[in-house]
Formats: sequence, C-alpha cells, structure tokens
Amino acid sequence: METVESVDMVELIMESHELSQMINQSSEVEAYLTAKKRMEEDAQAQELLALFEKKKEAYEDVQRFGKYHPDFDKISTEVRQLKRSLEMLDTVQAFKRAEDALDNLLYQVSRTIADSVSHTIKVPSNNPFLETKAGGCGTGGSCGCSIKKKKTS
Repeated sequence: METVESVDMVELIMESHELSQMINQSSEVEAYLTAKKRMEEDAQAQELLALFEKKKEAYEDVQRFGKYHPDFDKISTEVRQLKRSLEMLDTVQAFKRAEDALDNLLYQVSRTIADSVSHTIKVPSNNPFLETKAGGCGTGGSCGCSIKKKKTS
C-alpha cells in the first residue's frame, strides 16, 4: 500500500497564497483589469449601465404580475434593447472577452486541483461550454449509473 505524506496546513495555505500571486500576475488578470478600467472610463457605457439598472428595477416590478401587467411588453422590450446597446459597445465587448479568459484560467486551475484529488469532484464554471465533470448518481458519472429513458412500444 502506498504511503501518503501529510501536508502541514500552514504550508498548504502558503502554497495557495503563492498560486494566487501567480494568477494575479497573469496576462489574463492584467487584461481583465485594463478592460474593466476602460469600460468604467467610457462615459457612454456608464450612462447606458445606469439607465439599464433603472430599467431593470422597473422590469423586476413588472415581473411580479408577468404578462398581465399593462407595461410588461414595453418594459421588457426596453430592457432587451438597452442590454443589446450595452453589448454592442467595444469597451463592454472587450471587458466580456477578458472576463471570459480570466474565468477560463480560474476554471482550469480549479479543475487541475480537483482532478488531483478525484476526477469526480465538481468544479463550477460560468461557461457552459467548458468541460464539466460531474459525478454521482443520476449523472452518468464515475459511479456508472445513468438516467435511463423508458422505451415505449
């Protein structure tokens, strides 16, 4: 039987601190912070963001009544249009790309750590297209089970 060497908790925390420093010095974090600053300095983006927040509050009020609220269609359309206008801005697009790249880096680091413990550990991600490894009953994971559909004859 293989002997597993125990790691001191203090050493583990020091190593994790070193890892976090490496991540903070990565090009992904640098790009994210730069894009965030540019978006925050973009007057048009900030104006649209403020307007979007106000419309979103109105949308949440309307949501309580759903399609039966007299302004439901109008406010829903305005929120979608504002969101689209925001997403069309170059600074917002650059920020979203940088945010996705940083999220991917953090996911890969988390996935590497999780896999070193067990391949069945779940690692959350904001990107549904990233490989997600699930385990446990009903997911078809490492336990070998899966949800089977009944055949109809």
